[in-house]
Amino acid sequence: MDSEFYRIKRLPPYVFAEVNAMKAKARAAGEDIIDLGMGNPDLMPPQHVMDKVTETMKDPKAHRYSVSKGIHGLRKAMADYYERRFNVSLNPNSEVIATLGSKEGLANLAQAITAPGDVILVPNPSYPIHHFGFIIAGATMRHLPTTEDEDFMDILEQAVKHSIPKPLALVLNFPSNPTAQVVDLGFYKEVVTFCKKHEIYILSDLAYAEIYFNDTPPPSILQVEGARDIAVEFTSMSKTYSMACWRMSFAVGNKKLIGALTRMKSYVDYGAFTPIQVAAAAALNGPQDCIDFARNTYKVCREVLVTGMAGSGWEIPSPEATMFAWVPLPEGWEEVGSNEFSKSLLEHAKVAVAPGIGFGEYGDGFVRIALVENEQRIRQAIRNMKQFMKISDQYLTQIKEKKQGNI
Repeated sequence: MDSEFYRIKRLPPYVFAEVNAMKAKARAAGEDIIDLGMGNPDLMPPQHVMDKVTETMKDPKAHRYSVSKGIHGLRKAMADYYERRFNVSLNPNSEVIATLGSKEGLANLAQAITAPGDVILVPNPSYPIHHFGFIIAGATMRHLPTTEDEDFMDILEQAVKHSIPKPLALVLNFPSNPTAQVVDLGFYKEVVTFCKKHEIYILSDLAYAEIYFNDTPPPSILQVEGARDIAVEFTSMSKTYSMACWRMSFAVGNKKLIGALTRMKSYVDYGAFTPIQVAAAAALNGPQDCIDFARNTYKVCREVLVTGMAGSGWEIPSPEATMFAWVPLPEGWEEVGSNEFSKSLLEHAKVAVAPGIGFGEYGDGFVRIALVENEQRIRQAIRNMKQFMKISDQYLTQIKEKKQGNI
């Protein structure tokens, strides 16, 4: 009885655990930690959405078992959103399903379509569930290094050429968590053409569709003609409407994939609490000024962080989208890696960031900084990080000497 369970053995150590443990210990000791590590929206959901939850909860019928794939009104609201936002027409009965968060939806889809040994193509660095959801399902992962110096289509072509068996699916995430990278419709057209040729499904994570800072909204892959022949797309209400804990997201697109996900979900969950589904429909159908407010709030936080750190010795690239900045480690720190830098920043500056290694080996030269605190707290973090940078060489030397002593 001492052996580990099969699926638990397949899971690698949780890279963020060490930093999270340090953060919890510091807070337990009464230290004020500014948490810019987790992408946890700090804004309130729209008032009319919260009012709708309260109103619906008073109906006794709302407390019965719900519908696993989502109530019809909610699926219709998501189809209408795609029509307005992307000019994409969807059948709410066969091409839309509500999921308990995009993370859970992607994991459920992985369970539904993956056989042990199937090859899945995943960008690296990428959001952890893009990897782990398929690892849990028994798949073999082939990582696609995604850096500004690499051509994605060349990497994709080489990965398919050298994969045996042929890959089952490709995971995409733009705007990207963690890198904040954005793509245009031309990129999606190339990917769809390639994947149709090689009969590879595309699973697109569009969770940050509405958190962008320039004049060009991020496109949907389903805008590409013929994309729904091979593609599904996940969207989330967590960021757009600040409803992270409500666990309300959607998968839309290819009927076969939506059908597989629908069947899998029918075995494992009864769907979200009905008042939450009703309120989510109200969010999609109601006033959208809350989205503009959220977008502008994160934009202000971005400007404060980027301009505040300018000239500090640690420049922060300005992200075009998402609530994250993907930041190269300060000079010299790449020798010890993102985990050591994050721990040192937490210990000495009392600022928590996410080490890039947690998103894949190709993220180790970076950290992800979340724009999820208010402007005052971000300015406090900037002051702390500037002080850290003034003597960061000392901290770096101490870490190197400690490592050498352990050899």
